[in-house]
Amino acid sequence: MRLEEYWGVGPKTRETLVKELGQEQAVQAIESGDIRTLSDTGLARGRATRILRRATGGERMDILATSDARSAYNELLDLAVNHAVTQRAADRIRVLTPLESKKAMEDRLDNVLAARDAWETLAADDREVVLAAFNRYDDRDGSELAAVEAALALLESGVKSGPFALIADIEADALEAAATALAALNNGRVREGADEELDRLRDTLGTVEDMDANALELIDDLQDGGVQDVTDFREAFEARLLSDTDVTVEQVREAIPTNATDATDFVGGTLRRLRSDLREAADEREERVAEEFESTLSERDEAIEQAVSAVDEIAFHLSLARFALAHDCTRPTFRGEDGAAVSVVAARNLTVDASSEDVQPITYALGDHTVTEGPTEAGIPGQQHVTVLTGANSGGKTTLLETLCQIVLLATMGLPVPAEQAEVTPIDALVFHRRHASFNAGVLESTLRSIVPPLSADGKTLMLVDEFEAITEPGSAADLLHGLVTLTVDREALGVFVTHLADDLEPLPPEARIDGIFAEGLSPDLELVVDYQPRFDTVGRSTPEFIVSRLVANASDRSERTGFETLGEAVGNEAVQRTLADVRQAADK
Repeated sequence: MRLEEYWGVGPKTRETLVKELGQEQAVQAIESGDIRTLSDTGLARGRATRILRRATGGERMDILATSDARSAYNELLDLAVNHAVTQRAADRIRVLTPLESKKAMEDRLDNVLAARDAWETLAADDREVVLAAFNRYDDRDGSELAAVEAALALLESGVKSGPFALIADIEADALEAAATALAALNNGRVREGADEELDRLRDTLGTVEDMDANALELIDDLQDGGVQDVTDFREAFEARLLSDTDVTVEQVREAIPTNATDATDFVGGTLRRLRSDLREAADEREERVAEEFESTLSERDEAIEQAVSAVDEIAFHLSLARFALAHDCTRPTFRGEDGAAVSVVAARNLTVDASSEDVQPITYALGDHTVTEGPTEAGIPGQQHVTVLTGANSGGKTTLLETLCQIVLLATMGLPVPAEQAEVTPIDALVFHRRHASFNAGVLESTLRSIVPPLSADGKTLMLVDEFEAITEPGSAADLLHGLVTLTVDREALGVFVTHLADDLEPLPPEARIDGIFAEGLSPDLELVVDYQPRFDTVGRSTPEFIVSRLVANASDRSERTGFETLGEAVGNEAVQRTLADVRQAADK
């Protein structure tokens, strides 16, 4: 495949990749999802990531129909990357995309959940051994030696289930021999410490080279030692060589020149011959040892390849498993031909879950769901495909939208979801629209251009729209929002629309319902107390009296307090005073 055929690779990018990597290696890096190799060429990491996402699953990236959907997708991957055990695993997570088929989703779920179960049952000490092995793997840039050593550590941990089964049948002896050989060789050269005899020859050669470089000082030293004649000098020189180096008497005497005319010629000639002999011996020894190690590697080639492949695969699934465990994620159920639904039981928003220990799980459903038990005895009503979500300011409506968005995205990527139960219909378009406060006509037009076409196209669409009224005046917003709800119903799509204009949307189509979230008061610390669980078929109300009560209580001076009390009278002074009285009573207990 030519580089230009990949999404995002234009002439300039192609020129950079070919210059730095060559055509073949550049294609290989793209096909294998190797972000680091592409980034090392000077390509921006974000751009490399986008190219690889399109190359490895580009067709399904079109599910992310809005910029907010794409932002939510990126936020999820960032959370998952935090649990990666290697850099390569992190890179593979960054290029995860929604999957094409339900089978592909189920297959990935099988692998991730098997890894989760295996990791969960592993003893704490064994977990540390495994993580240390992956840390060394990263420190050595994922080399073959690092992979083999990691595979050995994984074998030693004794875990054989889930993804660890990939290395269970590799012979430890073969890996140990391969590790020794890989550690010994460096681009065909034998490393220090790999062979004792070679090390001895190299050390001796180094000492002789040093003596040769300082031959004049050596001669002066010998002569200062009191030698009287040539014989004494020769004996002293031999003695120095035998004491300071690892050469033998035979090697020294073979190296002594027969026609030396003076001490300088005698010492220099002997040392040069010794250098030559030792270098030749060291080269021969290195060649022989290298051949032995290369033979070992050839015999263990299959085990090495298996280790390299298995370690990367284990690291990838283990990283996703750690993410699933950290957020108590479970397997979602996919709804297919029997209807469209998005339902969650005791679901948690991952962004909130990652930053707070106090998270209220939410149960919610729309479409042809099978949730029979809800947060109330009445359960979740009907099978409405579309809901209008109303309620208190700061009541968690946006968080609920984000939670549903996260669960649908994770499920379509074949990943566990943060809920006790979840049903998801694989969708063709996710329209997620966060609140954007602006009355700019351009914002309204661009928003409609982003959310209406996916809804109008063929396929299954999920609409998650937050406070659409924030981008235009209330009267027009109510009319447009009513139209969006009606269009969502007509297109048999799924949708949740957050709004404060519920009363202005009547009458809604019978296929839609209104749900509400309610604030229950203020805490003794004057924090808003909210029941984040929506109440079904109930219009939620904003709670200005609670906000004004807090402002009255926190006023810094009399005039400021008077101003807020005037607002209290506007929203219902009795409600404000009752709220303040409730707070004082709770604080006294």
